Amino acid sequence: MKRLAALSFVLIATAALGQAQPSNEILLWPNGAPGALADKPEDKPSLTPYVATWAKPTGAAVIVCPGGGYQHLAPHEGGTVAQWLNSIGIKAFVLKYRLGPQYHHPAMMEDVQRAVRYVRSHAKDYEIDPQRIGIIGFSAGGHIASTAGTHFTAGDANAQDPIERASSRPDLMMLIYPVITMGQFTHGGSKKNLLGDNPSQELVDLMSNDKQITKETPPAFLVHGMNDRTVPVENSLLFADAMRKAGVGFELHVFENAPPHGYGLGIGNPVVGIWPKLAEQWLRGHGF
Repeated sequence: MKRLAALSFVLIATAALGQAQPSNEILLWPNGAPGALADKPEDKPSLTPYVATWAKPTGAAVIVCPGGGYQHLAPHEGGTVAQWLNSIGIKAFVLKYRLGPQYHHPAMMEDVQRAVRYVRSHAKDYEIDPQRIGIIGFSAGGHIASTAGTHFTAGDANAQDPIERASSRPDLMMLIYPVITMGQFTHGGSKKNLLGDNPSQELVDLMSNDKQITKETPPAFLVHGMNDRTVPVENSLLFADAMRKAGVGFELHVFENAPPHGYGLGIGNPVVGIWPKLAEQWLRGHGF
């Protein structure tokens, strides 16, 4: 019965995912991103909205951050995830952020902060509640998503650019097999692409997001495989423990027999394929 239920969910999800189509890409800085090295597509961080009109909207939105070791963006962790969110009534925006080795910190953090500000400042245009804007990230995308949730600012009320007046704090985070720490249990490629070859200990600590959690950090939903050899499970365990100590809500799912890494929504997998349904229940519990 469990396998039949899982298969039914996969078939329903797959049917739903085929319906939503992306809108045109939106440049986060139409006149050029801060610190841009050139004028090529990879120098232009952007958002691609998925705001299907057929879905019953909840008024919530989620920014999607694909993984790829801060070196590329995994397609199956972008648009497919946005379509799943649309299928449960949530509007989605896929983030294209700058990558290493051309770019290092703080470019990636600037991109994700700008993305949250953009969606919040355009909430009325997209019929979104500005207090229900979440973020989801996979692997290195989980790091940039957790960066949004631990390195946010309130916005500058006096800024000429109206986008910069909005807060960059997401209202919740979903972190799927995320890179969290830049320390012992990090993913080496992500660390190198984000921080360069010889980062200072101060920078390593700054971007180890488990060390940046406060009582103001938004709640989080975490998924990891116990035997993940690419991004060790300690990344999620460290984050969850720090959340607990700070008194911030979280839900953690560690799967004993998960695929090695990078399984995205887990469609068709009898073990991890259940996590989107668990996430949907958690989202609804938070009013999304």
